Amino acid sequence: MEMSENNVEFKEPGRLTTWIKYLLYVQVALALIAIGSNLMEYQLLTDFQNGVYFNQEMAVADAESNDKRQQIIAFSYLAVFIISGILILKWIYQSNQNARYLGAKDMTFTPAWSIGFYFIPIVSLWKPYQAMKEIWQASQNPNNWQLEKAGPILGIWWFFWIANSVVGQVVFRMSRRAQEISEIMNVNLISQVSEVLSIPLAIVTWLLINNISNMQKAQIEGDVEKAETAEDSDLQPAK
Repeated sequence: MEMSENNVEFKEPGRLTTWIKYLLYVQVALALIAIGSNLMEYQLLTDFQNGVYFNQEMAVADAESNDKRQQIIAFSYLAVFIISGILILKWIYQSNQNARYLGAKDMTFTPAWSIGFYFIPIVSLWKPYQAMKEIWQASQNPNNWQLEKAGPILGIWWFFWIANSVVGQVVFRMSRRAQEISEIMNVNLISQVSEVLSIPLAIVTWLLINNISNMQKAQIEGDVEKAETAEDSDLQPAK
């Protein structure tokens, strides 16, 4: 394998992937907590709707307690989501560079555009997938990456990404209009769907990142081994 002649160095993904892994673990844990909290809120809304509360002070106290709990969970989840998202984008950029260092030529997506397309409406529905597919192919076989097939995990990852994004948009739009208890209950139910989808999304995202990182590490370790073998052979006395 021929290394790229540009000045880009291979960046070991170990530390970055470790941080991503733990943040995704936390994200899954917070999603489970959010599901439980939403179930509690749904029961509270049901009680309001059915007129279970006869004491207004108790109803207000329970509502305020619920809102405070939901806000803490929401802000915690958002913070972890943003941090993990930034690190994942950094990993995508770095993995694209690594693939080029390993010898992949004529890649369609630059490191910058491999993350930039996530922020552009419409094309964000398929371009990030294509960029990730290219990174997978180039990491598996840098010299002939165009001939490689992407693993099925890529399709699974993108399905959950799109599904979670769509449901998230639905929740956002519904929550802005919800005023009646029945409407708030509907928002609650759709929110639970989003939280459920976020769990397999986080798991598959980690599997995808881990697979590509391992492929790149195997490529670079293979080159080091070849270089050491060549060096040893050069040191052998001529017969």
